[in-house]
Amino acid sequence: MDDHKANAAVATGIAGLDNILAGGFTPNRIYLIEGDPGSGKTTLALQYLLEGRAKGEKGMYVSLSETKEELEGVAHSHGWNLDGIHCYELLPSDENLTPDGQSRLFHPSEVELSDTTRSILSEVERQQPTRIVFDSLSEMRLLAQHPLRYRRQVLALKQFFIGKKCTVLLLDDRTASDNDLQLHSLAHGVISLEHVAQEYGAERRRLRVLKMRGRPFRGGFHDFMIRTGGLEVFPRLVAAEHHRPFDADPAKSGIAELDRLTGGGLHRGTSALLMGPAGCGKSTIATQYAVAAAERGERSVLFTFDESVATLIMRTEGLGIPLRKHIDAGRIRIQQVDPGELSPGEFMYSIRRAVEREAARLVVVDSLNGYLNAMPEERFLTIQLHEMLTYLGQQGVVTLMVVAQRGLLGSGMQTPVDASYLADSVIALRYFEAKGALRRAISVVKKRSGAHEDTLRELSLRRGGVKVGEPLHEFHGIMSGIPAITRSDEPPLARR
Repeated sequence: MDDHKANAAVATGIAGLDNILAGGFTPNRIYLIEGDPGSGKTTLALQYLLEGRAKGEKGMYVSLSETKEELEGVAHSHGWNLDGIHCYELLPSDENLTPDGQSRLFHPSEVELSDTTRSILSEVERQQPTRIVFDSLSEMRLLAQHPLRYRRQVLALKQFFIGKKCTVLLLDDRTASDNDLQLHSLAHGVISLEHVAQEYGAERRRLRVLKMRGRPFRGGFHDFMIRTGGLEVFPRLVAAEHHRPFDADPAKSGIAELDRLTGGGLHRGTSALLMGPAGCGKSTIATQYAVAAAERGERSVLFTFDESVATLIMRTEGLGIPLRKHIDAGRIRIQQVDPGELSPGEFMYSIRRAVEREAARLVVVDSLNGYLNAMPEERFLTIQLHEMLTYLGQQGVVTLMVVAQRGLLGSGMQTPVDASYLADSVIALRYFEAKGALRRAISVVKKRSGAHEDTLRELSLRRGGVKVGEPLHEFHGIMSGIPAITRSDEPPLARR
């Protein structure tokens, strides 16, 4: 039992980071946390010590750059207190910063440790902590003056902690003029924090595990945010890690004609793209699917980029779609996304939370235009979208994506992103002109999971709800926007 505890992972206290590290750090090792000033190193380190305190482990914060009052101020801003965590403040004096003082402190002997290092190690021997944070190595680098002396001091720290049964975090702000990788070779693991300024909106923070000896970890960049309460890390979504058995029965819309058009409904674990010009009814149909799911007792989540929640509720209620009732009952949740504050990792995390914690069976992204515009500087969004759809498909979720095309009439309308090859079904909506009126048509142009109608039906949005008419056999050329009538009879929905 004791051996098992000794080999158990040391949790960081940050759920997303522990997920990336497959549970946390290997115990009794030294790890390097590097990042530019302001990237979140101190906050991460404090969360690490607070997690140890919660587990009954003794923590120690060795500060060469910040006073105890400054650390307590950081903790207070997050609603924490540092009771039970020993803060050892060892700021260099003016004498130590003079050239003579530096030469005396860091003598180039491999045996004798500097006065500063001796003081730190003596305090560690006295306190016997289980978790230690050393902040920061840049101060040691400054005092050492020479790379050889600096490496010897870090190596001396590593040799000292071997067998001390404590896990150490070394913080480094990367202020060295050259790209010094010797710390990477000495540390058991390396985590790099980045703070990237965007041209518009909030800055983006992300981290990457550069190295972790003898322990699996999820590579690549992972977005994170610093909020009141600490770091919130959003692990990069890997769809292959998430599988869940489900029944692939069709999810119906509640409109018999629309279900016939889609071949009986949209199957579980598939995605559908609703595409068409502005105002043709894409969002309304997506909402209709969510309401139909709610009436079956299923949960749905709508992520809206372009329309406010109040406007969406008012518009759907005006059409007779009881959206508010199901929101109040908790079966439908609408999350309005602030485009200027979004990162891809946080968006994916919100979707995972909706599926795994709220048991959502239908997810609506309205719209892909807003999703792309929210992150104009991000690359590989299409790949991330593919990973998201794969994940949702493996969870048995029906995914509806709305995309607005440029233009109103004709078949030459342009789409800002070609997601039709990613979606399992594509539902196209069109305007067409007939007898002096602008009317709507709906058709299914693709469905991987089964057969569907090849016809076009008229779509009507009225106060009585969404109506889908019979196939428009009386017209040809509807996709062009100006069809020809093949006989004098009007379609049923055209009669006013």
